[in-house]
Amino acid sequence: MQLTLDLKNTKSFLSDAEFAAYQPKLADAAKTLREGTGKGNAFLGWRELPENYDRDEFARIKKAAKKIQGDSKVFVVIGIGGSYLGARAAIEFLKSPQYNLLPKNTPDIFFTGNNLSPDAVREVITLIGERDFSVNVISKSGTTTEPAVVFRIFRELLEKRYGKDGAAKRIYATTDHARGALKTLADAQGYETFVVPDDIGGRYSVLTAVGLLPIAVAGCDINALMAGAHAAMTELAKPGMDNPAWAYAACRNALLEKGKRIEILACYDPAFRFMAEWWKQLYGESEGKDGTGIFPASVDLTADLHSMGQYIQDGARVLMETVVHIGRSSEKLAVPYDEGNLDGLNFLAGKDLYEIGEQAFLGTVLAHVDGGVPNMVIRIPARDEASLGELIYFFEYACGLSGYTLGVNPFDQPGVEAYKKNMFALLGKPGYEDRRAALAARL
Repeated sequence: MQLTLDLKNTKSFLSDAEFAAYQPKLADAAKTLREGTGKGNAFLGWRELPENYDRDEFARIKKAAKKIQGDSKVFVVIGIGGSYLGARAAIEFLKSPQYNLLPKNTPDIFFTGNNLSPDAVREVITLIGERDFSVNVISKSGTTTEPAVVFRIFRELLEKRYGKDGAAKRIYATTDHARGALKTLADAQGYETFVVPDDIGGRYSVLTAVGLLPIAVAGCDINALMAGAHAAMTELAKPGMDNPAWAYAACRNALLEKGKRIEILACYDPAFRFMAEWWKQLYGESEGKDGTGIFPASVDLTADLHSMGQYIQDGARVLMETVVHIGRSSEKLAVPYDEGNLDGLNFLAGKDLYEIGEQAFLGTVLAHVDGGVPNMVIRIPARDEASLGELIYFFEYACGLSGYTLGVNPFDQPGVEAYKKNMFALLGKPGYEDRRAALAARL
């Protein structure tokens, strides 16, 4: 495993004894994960997924991706939360945030069904235009409101354009293996189906068909992605505080005890933005329970140093910061020399932008530490599939450890259901009449 964790810029905030005090807690958490004896133990399939994934389905994913690349100019992914964040994060990280604008031999990929904005849905339809397209609808049950209603719209569009039989060949359903509304529809209509495993929750599902089909359609090497995750799985199974997942979980929980209630995830590459969104769901939904948990936030650096930088430096001292540092890019772009030097930047002439960015990163870490913000640095060698696989598994495993150390169930999300019940009542769903009346009285 090539991922490393650097904690030297937390030393002025945590003593060696305070850090070491978490070793027995982490040992217990690791044992709980390994033996499956803790809360949420029905959702531990992600733990050994990089080794035990379904090879036959994996081959079907690659075959379906080739078909989609051959018959579609656009691929529409319909899902919400963990059913889309991981795939979008991986594609933007490995390809580009501007993936759809790049010249390429793979389809444009649009993500929808993650909101209820008619403008946003109509925009995707407009962007498709007359081009051939396929759809991947991702839902365990098929009844989650946002993706379900948007899928109705795109299914109708496909059927009008290609007929029912033609549309069925362009719809790929990632859903339960045996039951649920979407599985029932897919079997009745003849859609190709992929499985949302019973023992893997949505936010841990990026390395299943949920994420792998869109990632493969974008032309990413999913073999290398899984190999990176497998390398991390092997290394992170080793006990001890030199294990980066143990150390990360220990450090953030120890800092929480000292009042650092907000963790900022930062990166100096704009391709990381949706990885931060995926991370926020992973940690926010896993740890934000029982009146506790670290609030996950993110910034894009250096851009946000000109917007959020003031607060990070001088605001309420409730922050810790984790920086994902990516190794040198293969792209080289030097600053040119200017005879007039009106901007005073000739001292940078000939320097590569990566080197300038490195000094910005180092200077920022030191400034934030001096301002009272402890910094953890996660280093990966490159923006490639193997590195991403390692990073995904590292965050997942550390999240499980951290959640158990914190004393919560890292694998449920009871709070998510509250808004759904209110929404169903207000929309007039049968069976919610009493709740609707009670809510109406408060509006």
